[in-house]
Amino acid sequence: MIDNGALLRIDDIHTYYGSSYVLQGVSFEVQPGTTVAVLGRNGVGKTTLIRSIMGFTPARSGRIAFAGEDITRLPAYRIVRHGIALVPQGRRIFPSLSVHEHLTIAYRPAAAAAPWDANAVYELFPRLYDRRQNKAETLSGGEQQMLAVARALVSNPRFLLLDEPTEGLSPFLVDELRGLLVRLRDAGLSALLIEQNVSFAAAVANRILVMEKGSIVFECDPAGVTRDEQIVRRYLTV
Repeated sequence: MIDNGALLRIDDIHTYYGSSYVLQGVSFEVQPGTTVAVLGRNGVGKTTLIRSIMGFTPARSGRIAFAGEDITRLPAYRIVRHGIALVPQGRRIFPSLSVHEHLTIAYRPAAAAAPWDANAVYELFPRLYDRRQNKAETLSGGEQQMLAVARALVSNPRFLLLDEPTEGLSPFLVDELRGLLVRLRDAGLSALLIEQNVSFAAAVANRILVMEKGSIVFECDPAGVTRDEQIVRRYLTV
C-alpha cells in the first residue's frame, strides 16, 4: 500500500479465533482529522476488526500501522501509549468506581493547548459533573455511555475507536452523541466508528465502509450509503 500520510493503515489483515477465520483480507486507511465508519450486520467481523487494532486478538497475517509505525502485534497497553483510545461495545465501565475515579485513572497528560481533563469533559457532559461522586453502576445507560466516551477522551488520544456507541441509547441520546462526534471530528480528532445505525454513521463520517463476511465489500462517501438502496438492502438490513 502506497504511503500517503494515513494516520491508521490496515493492510490485508487476516484474523482468526482458533480455527474460525473471521477477518479475510481487510484493507483500508484513515487520514488525519477524518472519521471512517464501518457498517455491517452482526457477526460480519466489525468488533474483531477493533480487537485486531487494539491488540486483543492480533491479526495472524497482514499489517496494521499507526502514524507510520507497525503496531500489528504490540500488546494493548503499548498501542494505547501510541495515542489510540477505545470506547468499547457495552461501555465496559467499572461498576464500583465513581465517575470521577474513572476519569482520574484514565487521565494522561498531553502537550496540546486545550487538553482533555476532568473539567473539560464535565463541560462537555454536565450530567457527569452532577453525578461525579456516584458509582458508575448507579448511572443510566446513557450516562454510562457518556462516561465511556469521557474516559477515552481524558487519555488525550490522537485516534478514537468507537464500537457500536449508539447501542441501547434513546433517540434523544443518539442525537446528542451524533452532535458530539461531529464536534470532535471538526476539531481534528481522527476516529474509526463501528456501527449498524446507517443514518448516524452517515452524519458523522467522512467515509463509509461496508463489511460482509470478514471483508470490506463496498466503500463510498456518506451520501452514497443512503442513496444506494441496493447496498442497504443487500448488506445492512436484517
